[in-house]
Amino acid sequence: MKDEPEQDRCSCSIVHEGPVASARAAEAPVSRLLDLAELFKVLGDPSRLRILNALGAAELCVCDLSVALDMSQSAVSHQLAVLRGARLVRARRDGKSMFYALDDDHVREIVGIATTHLDERKG
Repeated sequence: MKDEPEQDRCSCSIVHEGPVASARAAEAPVSRLLDLAELFKVLGDPSRLRILNALGAAELCVCDLSVALDMSQSAVSHQLAVLRGARLVRARRDGKSMFYALDDDHVREIVGIATTHLDERKG
């Protein structure tokens, strides 16, 4: 392509068969990639990341999240619905209160790994 930076182009014409075969073997099905892209879209919202960070510290109800994050209860509820749909958080009813927590340790790990990656790039 004409608008590619020079450093991103390969100046050789040799195909490295072994690595190409490995890359093809590792290719994920399109349906899996679409699911992964959807997950990253959900994680791509700062409000949802704030909620996930808060829930990483403690199980909280909508009222608690609203106060902790200085967001309206309506906004928190909307974002929780998206996070529940993506199976990133789970809900537990206790009387009249609905408490939310991270769905599992993988959610904590995803956010933690991304944070570590950013910290390494800044350092």
